[in-house]
Amino acid sequence: MDTKEILKKVRKIEIKTRRLSDHIFSGEYHTSFKGRGMTFSEVRQYQYGDDVRAIDWNVTARYNEPYIKVFEEERELTMMLLVDCSGSESFGTQNQLKSEVITEIAATLAFSSTQNNDKVGLILFSDEIELFIPPKKGKSHVLRIIRELIEFQPKSKKTDIAQALKFLSSVMKKKAIVFLISDFMSKDYEHTLKIASKKHDVTGIRVFDKREESLPNIGLVNMLDSETGNTMLVNTSSKSVRRNYEEHYHNNVKYFSYVFSKCGAGTISSRVDESYVTKLLGYFKARN
Repeated sequence: MDTKEILKKVRKIEIKTRRLSDHIFSGEYHTSFKGRGMTFSEVRQYQYGDDVRAIDWNVTARYNEPYIKVFEEERELTMMLLVDCSGSESFGTQNQLKSEVITEIAATLAFSSTQNNDKVGLILFSDEIELFIPPKKGKSHVLRIIRELIEFQPKSKKTDIAQALKFLSSVMKKKAIVFLISDFMSKDYEHTLKIASKKHDVTGIRVFDKREESLPNIGLVNMLDSETGNTMLVNTSSKSVRRNYEEHYHNNVKYFSYVFSKCGAGTISSRVDESYVTKLLGYFKARN
């Protein structure tokens, strides 16, 4: 894509996802993810129903009527988006590729974060760290993240989720809200997820296509592995081939659910032809 085409696409995603974050997610996001604590804001006159433990006795004595201390949440947080840009994300049999849905989800979350004056950063990964954008505030920063999600060309097509989590733990010393967005066609990330989840508030968002769940019976088919580049002839008429494929797929899904639950991390699964808006909103409300 040339620059004009990229900017047009960025603008289109901005209009759609910013509207969602403004009108739907910003409030839910705010209540779902808490700040670091409470900080003193002001004193005001006592009103019926106020907690008597909040009475400021010094001010009360000075004015000879009760005043209470008012505290507000210390809000500023940091969101990190860990986005899988491996070859398997370029698959889609519905109206969108997995990578396009992932971009929209990441953009919606980024705008929700910036609406609450939080910082947001990006880690694009394959089986290596492809790109790291440190957390910052502001609309222009979010637009840069969206542009990278659209146009970035990874060096590798393979996946290593453990590598991404290891890098996260090395660069983020303070607690962050972490959204790991992938199809999770990978294993062996339990140890690094456990370490990351102890420090950060981690949520895994699994994006998948319904055609990945099972092989149709359509005879001999040349199939390309988008991560290795290898092509093989597959006999989809064979029941054992279809069964083995389904077992492999569902084992990855079970591993994803089991490991995230064991590590105390949240999960969302959204098929490309489903509404990710409904899934995100339901998740935020459940957290509340």
